[in-house]
Amino acid sequence: MIETHFQGTRLHYRLHARDAFEKLLEFQNTIANCGVEKLLLELIKIRVSQINGCAFCLDMHIKDSLALGESQERINMLIVWRETNLYSEREQAALAWAEAVTNIQTTHISDELYKLMTKNFDEKEISYIDMAVVAINSWNRLAIPFRIESGKYKSTLTSIKTNI
Repeated sequence: MIETHFQGTRLHYRLHARDAFEKLLEFQNTIANCGVEKLLLELIKIRVSQINGCAFCLDMHIKDSLALGESQERINMLIVWRETNLYSEREQAALAWAEAVTNIQTTHISDELYKLMTKNFDEKEISYIDMAVVAINSWNRLAIPFRIESGKYKSTLTSIKTNI
């Protein structure tokens, strides 16, 4: 089923390349169920979408993060995450990794960053975090050129926090 909130003002890539679109959705669903914390994956999606300037993806992942129980303050401060104490070392490592992979043409991946990742994540988690960055960059690169409209997305997720 093709979601109606993927409506753009240009061509409808999800209809013209339906098989590829469905494979990308399948890829995204695999990542969503990989065992890495869902809120961490959402923070990664928000940060990468901020870097890429994707309004549709920002709208979606901010709404999904809030639905999962993320605080508005942490979402607001994500753009300056290095300047706050709101994020754990694990989250900081994943955010730094997401930024470096997204900007790989200029940043590459330092040995120090890789060591920070291996300190905070096992090999499977690092692999899936990298896949999550690849996936959101792919979605950004579809939503931006085809001008998928932001503001229409309605999250269907529910809070995963038990003690707020």
